[in-house]
Order: sequence, then C-alpha cells, then structure tokens
Amino acid sequence: MRNYKEFIAAFLPFNAELISGAFWDLEIEGINELDNSIVIFALEESGVTKTDIESILQAFKDENLLESFSVKEEVVENRNWNEEWEKKVRVIEVTDKIVIQPSFKEYSPKEGQVIIKIDPKMSFGTGEHQTTRLVLQLIENYVKENDFALDVGCGTGVLAIASVLLGAGRAVGIDNDEWCLLNGTENVQLNNLEEKVEIRLCEIKEVAEKDFDLILANINKHILIDIKNDLAGKLKASGTIILSGLLTTDEEDIVKCYSETGLKLIGKKILDEWIALIFVK
Repeated sequence: MRNYKEFIAAFLPFNAELISGAFWDLEIEGINELDNSIVIFALEESGVTKTDIESILQAFKDENLLESFSVKEEVVENRNWNEEWEKKVRVIEVTDKIVIQPSFKEYSPKEGQVIIKIDPKMSFGTGEHQTTRLVLQLIENYVKENDFALDVGCGTGVLAIASVLLGAGRAVGIDNDEWCLLNGTENVQLNNLEEKVEIRLCEIKEVAEKDFDLILANINKHILIDIKNDLAGKLKASGTIILSGLLTTDEEDIVKCYSETGLKLIGKKILDEWIALIFVK
C-alpha cells in the first residue's frame, strides 16, 4: 500500500481559493479545503517537502497577501481521496435564491431558487469562500437581462455560469490555468449552458471583445491593479465591474487605481474581513 505525505497548511487571512492554485506547480495528488486550513497530499516518494509548501506561503506573505502561516506534515496510508473530498463538499445556499449544488449531492430546490451545479475538482470557486459569496450576491442584484458578461480568473466557472442563470444572455470565463479550462467547461456542461457560456484559456489582454455589460473579477489585489486598464477597456460605456478577492484594507488602493481609469465606485459589500466593490463606467 502506498503512503502519502499530508501537509496541513493554515494561514491568515484564510482565502483558500486564491492561495491553493500555487501548490499545483508541485508534484502533488490533491488538495482538500477545511474550515480554516487546507490539506495538501503528495506521494511519499515524491520530492515535495514541507519546505516547498512553506516557500510558497512565504512568497504570498512577502507580497502582503498573508499575515501569517503554519505547516504541519504527517505520513498517512493510502485512502480513497475522491471519497474523502466528496465528504467535505456540500450544497451551499448563497442567498435565498442562489444555491450551489455538487452533482453528487442531493438537494430539493425551493420555489424560485436558481441551482448552480458545480463540481470544483482542482479549480476554485465552490461558493464556500466569502469573496465568491459576495460576488454571487452582487450578480443577483446587478445582472440585467441579456447582459454580456466576462468572468476574469474564472476557476470553476461559477460566476460566469451564475450570471447567465440569473439573466445574462451569454458569458465568457477566462483563466490562465489549464485545469480551470477543463473544470470550467465540465461545469458549463453540467448546467447545460454550452450555447451561452464559453470558457477560454487566456489572459485578459487576449480577449478581443470590448462590449461587456458586466465584468466580474474575484482575484487578488496585485493582479487587479495590474489589469485595471484592460478591464476598463473591455467594458461598455454603461457597464458594471464587480471586483473581489479583496480585504477591507485594500479598498482605498483599489478605488484610487480604478478611479484613474475613469470608473466610478457606486457601492460595496462586506463579509467578515472581505469586500467586493462595484464600479460603473
């Protein structure tokens, strides 16, 4: 029986969706998200070490994305990792209207609910994290019928899918991670939206369209600052941008940068220490 190394990484602020992706560059087998930590699995014979995990977290800390972190290492016997993962994924009622349902979990929808089927696998955007919840809540408030939506850093594709299920006419989700292309496309198919939602493997600069009514970007502060002009340039004159992946302490810097592009802050929503900002052109 093969043994696995199990690295339990705790960090503050806890934002698994934004941090976990960096670990897939290592020779790992899987990642599970817990309430306040993530568990990274690697074969015992792999070259992955505790130092590797700590180095990645230290890089995030150096960029002021983390305040602190700790890593514990254990060796465990082989398990059914898919079964372990499925135990931890749950149905999430984001609002009275929006529900995220894994395909392998039972749920009896209430009248008027919009069911978004998402199997996250190696991508991120399960609805568990505060920033995903914030953006979903704001999509419900700001999406208009037949909008053309763009989800930047789409992960599982949940925001692009949600925008269409909540009224947008079509949506494009982009990510620079091939796993997100595969997983996002699978989730589009799960929701029978192949005709309305397209997932692309690309950067924002490679998106040709410049007529989006609604742009969604749930990614970290530094990337949002780097791509501010690209996002503003893809938006219609009457369009709306919703930004998250941000701490409340990031608000001043983001508002200053995006105001320089001609965008105007019209609202915000806070959940715990996280914030989402709404801009219009």
